[in-house]
Amino acid sequence: RKGKNLMYENIPDLLTRKEAQRILCVGKNTLLNLIHTQKLPAIIIGGSFKTRKDDLIEFIDNSIYWHK
Repeated sequence: RKGKNLMYENIPDLLTRKEAQRILCVGKNTLLNLIHTQKLPAIIIGGSFKTRKDDLIEFIDNSIYWHK
């Protein structure tokens, strides 16, 4: 797990929607769908969705979407 954490060390602790999209290589609608279906946790700050880095890493590690 330690090696995986190094991959994510330059990612901010709280990501904007666009940053999360870039990391996941998905479009706006796909990311919003993941958020609205509660597959990817997010909070709203100032009217914009934000995702915690830890939640994004957990999503990547545990999601069957990425393990096809």
